[in-house]
Amino acid sequence: MSRSVASTETLTFEEYRFYQGEPDVLYELFRGHLIPMATPTALHTRICDFLVYKLKFYFADQNLPLIALTTTGVRTEVDSSRIPDVVVCTSALWEQACTRPGSGILDLGEVPTLVVEVTSDNWREDYIRKRAEYALIDIPEYLIVDSNKERIWVLSHPEGEEGYQREEFTRGQELKLVQFPGLVLSVDTILSPPLVEDLIREEQAQRRQLEQQVDEARQRADEERQRAERLAARLREMGVNPDDI
Repeated sequence: MSRSVASTETLTFEEYRFYQGEPDVLYELFRGHLIPMATPTALHTRICDFLVYKLKFYFADQNLPLIALTTTGVRTEVDSSRIPDVVVCTSALWEQACTRPGSGILDLGEVPTLVVEVTSDNWREDYIRKRAEYALIDIPEYLIVDSNKERIWVLSHPEGEEGYQREEFTRGQELKLVQFPGLVLSVDTILSPPLVEDLIREEQAQRRQLEQQVDEARQRADEERQRAERLAARLREMGVNPDDI
């Protein structure tokens, strides 16, 4: 998501990494020109939060060395750098980026595993220009979430002559990512996501319920063991060896 109006000021990539513009405004760099990013809508933020949460949970559950990030740059050309809404990369790549001063940007050769763009008013950037840029640096998978058209595009395998292969998913369908087939997400839920805090509360409640069930099972087992011990003691008092029974 970015605004279409670029500034007349031109910067090198190194200047861009240390650029300080207006407070609370993120800037992309396109062929040397700064592009201020639009303030996201509440739904836009909610979709991004939900996707990051589900990706993080999946990576942890599957013990994958991957992380999901927001407000992280991806350099696409010598003098261009984008800020996808969500970036997935290896933890090793992110640690490498964290050692450098300036903005957090994956440099050329540090290719993310997946990028996500949630479309805004300037949707052509996501569908056309960024699609070409992400394919050019061989990002394996690119997700376009379009809440206005109520669809999600999964773009994969950018190595072909025509760039990404496209698969479209609409309401009523389950999203299928090429790299993470075990991650099941419905299009309806992505386009109208629950609050992450509610998901956390629900999972915590399920965890407490499971812990309670385990405690109750352990208590029943202890009670059965104690009854067996009392019966064995009573039999011994009667001169009967319980081991012979």
